[in-house]
Amino acid sequence: MITVTEATATAGALKRLSDEGVSIWLDDLSRKRIESGNLAELVETRHVVGVTTNPSIFQAAIGSGEGYAEQLTDLAVRGVTVDEAVRMMTTADVRAAADVLRPVHDATLGRDGRVSIEVDPRLAHDTAATIAEAKQLAWLVDRPNVMIKIPATKAGLPAITEVIGLGISVNVTLIFSLERYREVMDAYLAGLEKAQKKGLDLSSIHSVASFFVSRVDSEIDKRLTVLGTDQALALKGRAALANARLAYEAYESVFAGERWTALGGARANKQRPLWASTGVKDPAYKDTLYVDDLVAPGTVNTMPEATLNATADHGRITGDTVTNGYAQARADLAAVEALGISYDEVVRQLEDEGVAKFEAAWQDLLDAVTKSLNSKGVDGE
Repeated sequence: MITVTEATATAGALKRLSDEGVSIWLDDLSRKRIESGNLAELVETRHVVGVTTNPSIFQAAIGSGEGYAEQLTDLAVRGVTVDEAVRMMTTADVRAAADVLRPVHDATLGRDGRVSIEVDPRLAHDTAATIAEAKQLAWLVDRPNVMIKIPATKAGLPAITEVIGLGISVNVTLIFSLERYREVMDAYLAGLEKAQKKGLDLSSIHSVASFFVSRVDSEIDKRLTVLGTDQALALKGRAALANARLAYEAYESVFAGERWTALGGARANKQRPLWASTGVKDPAYKDTLYVDDLVAPGTVNTMPEATLNATADHGRITGDTVTNGYAQARADLAAVEALGISYDEVVRQLEDEGVAKFEAAWQDLLDAVTKSLNSKGVDGE
């Protein structure tokens, strides 16, 4: 039986994280989670102030079929295409989650209380289609606290600018490299400048930049293990944190520059860094590694529920663990490069794999929904 003292301590780490200026978002969503009241409970008891989704999350939720049977039957009767069926289900979930989080959105003046939904990952290399999809998703969800996720591919960058310029809030996803991250921030500022020229209220436009963490360690650790030297093995588990910390340094630099100062004076919001892929992949590492060691003001950490619970149970939040580590971060990445592991090659591979994984998950989702529609006597193609 958990005592009152133990329960208070359990919630303590998440509160401390929030008090340090880190917004806690949940990296998961399902209809069951919404309808059971679980999402509202996490907002109430776990300091959750936002939700992120991606094609893999929807594939797991809708693929399970739980909670979707009635809507699938209605969609089948209407004879919709599988693409339309998937969008009707995913936007319905995001709309419902946005309603749960609306009080948080209002209380934080739009900073938090956000729910993200991603453009079709098959459009990752098509700028015009990404822009059109983003506009459509914002219209379909029709909630002020939705964020449209756009991948940080080369084709995604101008789409980010255009969508921000329309006054639509954006979550930029699949960022792995420091160079690409700077391009993302530039695309955001360009979008704000477009919006300003149109006379839009900049204070109503919000954005986060989802910088992926654990996958960097997974790939670089694999290469370090192949090398197998003491020097190589000593660097395991350090590249991802180094990369993220240097991303925060870049964020501090860009949002202290002259270009930002002009926009900030017009009540624009900074594009906050969001730590994504924060579930530990290597069981040898502490399961709260990418939470405890990435604490910095003005950031977001989106966590799968297992990481959220682990942080609540035994997270060690000791204040800012980012801004005093820039020199060591540079040294760690330089040491990896010195062993012949190309940073540029790794981050390029991770971006390609990230897009491919989401495309595969989306296709699995389309296949599952097609099967469901066909089982009800309707052609889902």
